[in-house]
Amino acid sequence: MRRFSFTMSLLLALIMVSGCAVIGRGKDFRPIEEKSLTQVTPGKTTAADVMRLFGPPSQIVKLSNGNAYIYDRSLSKATGFWLILVTFANYDTQHDRIVFFMNNQDLVTHYGSSFKSDSAAYALPF
Repeated sequence: MRRFSFTMSLLLALIMVSGCAVIGRGKDFRPIEEKSLTQVTPGKTTAADVMRLFGPPSQIVKLSNGNAYIYDRSLSKATGFWLILVTFANYDTQHDRIVFFMNNQDLVTHYGSSFKSDSAAYALPF
């Protein structure tokens, strides 16, 4: 009986200490400078000006009255802790996104932006 208790205790201790922890980061990311938006004036700024300020867009969407230039960047942070029987993991992805709407003369009519990539965080789900 004593040997069985020792064996079970040893096995339980091995299970508790065998595992690994992982921290990872993924980046589809060339930072978008939020302060560059101050140089964009609807009705005056051209598509060429936007590309000079922000580089090539991630996506161009053809609209009935012009185009939309979409700039999308993401930052992902992952944390995981694996034991033999249990896994805890968290994966957080946040985006920076700007959408410029251009008319048929390639002038910016309006734009919208969201800057959230700084809020991506490493964390465990408990």
